[in-house]
Amino acid sequence: MNHAQNNHESQDSEQYPACLSVVVPVYNEQATLAEVVRKLLDVPCLLEIIIVDDCSTDRTGEVAAELAATHSQVRVVRQPRNAGKTAALKTGFALTTGAIVIVQDADLEYDPTDIYGVIRPILEGHAHAVFGSRFLVRRATRVLYFYHYVANKFLTFLSNSLTNLNMTDVETGYKAFRGDIIRNMTIVSSGFGFEVEVVAKIAKLKVPIYEVPISYYGRTYDEGKKVTMIDGLTAVWLVIRFNLFCSLRSSFRELPEESKQ
Repeated sequence: MNHAQNNHESQDSEQYPACLSVVVPVYNEQATLAEVVRKLLDVPCLLEIIIVDDCSTDRTGEVAAELAATHSQVRVVRQPRNAGKTAALKTGFALTTGAIVIVQDADLEYDPTDIYGVIRPILEGHAHAVFGSRFLVRRATRVLYFYHYVANKFLTFLSNSLTNLNMTDVETGYKAFRGDIIRNMTIVSSGFGFEVEVVAKIAKLKVPIYEVPISYYGRTYDEGKKVTMIDGLTAVWLVIRFNLFCSLRSSFRELPEESKQ
């Protein structure tokens, strides 16, 4: 993002209060966590950053504690046991207080400077949920694994065929929601299942959903990427499960007023 664009977004966001909760699930991310938080602290409308440590075995916990001691917006919670990304997100969502909630991975694959663009449709009252798409490319996307691309396209196609949405990137890591929606969602998957579960359940609400383009600086497996082929096969079953064998009422503890009409 250039300096002029950054200034424009900062001035534009001044009309909105601090309302954004960022949930950061972490597992052995000591090398990048501090940089991620530094960038998040510059995001317009930031209210709080909630770091959920999934029982890291490196210095991630110490880094997180230092960040919380230095910055009042940062809170840290450690999981009682290593239970995967979705469990960490459930813990983080329950602690949020913001009118808007977004997920930020701690590995710098996703650039926090994109966040204001992701949440803007919610700020302006157009959307209840916004997904950042790596395939609506306007900026930078690292060229990586072809088979991951094919798997993502297949999962997105399968999801779209069951939700009747026209999404381009169901597996995106940038998902933003109205806080009341995500805090009331009943999340039951594990591991990396959150990505497809949340799309299926948001679609059941029949509320406005937007996509916006984002940058993507993907990692290789040698650089620490954690998603495996097993995760992809599991995601196929979860797309089917949460779309065909999960009702709207079982998906949320309390429905938004708009969906009750």
